Amino acid sequence: MPGGRPRGFDIDSALDSALQVFWQHGYEGAGLSDLSAAMGINRPSIYATFGNKAELFDKVLARYLEGPGRYTAAALELPTARAVATAYLQGAITLTTRQDTPGCLCVRSVQACGSEADHSRTQAIAVRLAGETALRHRLQKARAEGDLPPDSKPADLARYLMTVSDGIAVQASAGAAPAQLRRTVNMALRSWP
Repeated sequence: MPGGRPRGFDIDSALDSALQVFWQHGYEGAGLSDLSAAMGINRPSIYATFGNKAELFDKVLARYLEGPGRYTAAALELPTARAVATAYLQGAITLTTRQDTPGCLCVRSVQACGSEADHSRTQAIAVRLAGETALRHRLQKARAEGDLPPDSKPADLARYLMTVSDGIAVQASAGAAPAQLRRTVNMALRSWP
């Protein structure tokens, strides 16, 4: 049996802690010393277990999608296109207005502006494009099943939902209350086919 010391920390807890640091400070603002302190492990252990900062961010982003960002996948499983749209937008409100979350990790990462953030921006853009594609496929299915009008454009509808969701994240980070954002969602859904 290979030797070596057993890992003295829980990987899931460490990733959750790293998620909080990236989420709160962004990719550029998350220093290795901040990550190390939050995760409760030293830098060599971070590198040995998770790789460099970019690789750690990738793991954190996947964890975000499986955890706080799971509302998107859950919405896609609903039986009607309107239910999908409603749950998707309501999920964005819930995520971005909670006291314990600093908004949407993907939106924050896409908006990062420095060259150090190129990796996080590229990864977040890829996640967002995958989300838009998943919405489009779900809405194409809805149109094929007669749940959306035959002349509806699933690609445009998916982009519309993403745009409203992004706006929710930006408004929430500026202090908009959940009730205000729910009124915005209600207005947006009035134009739903």
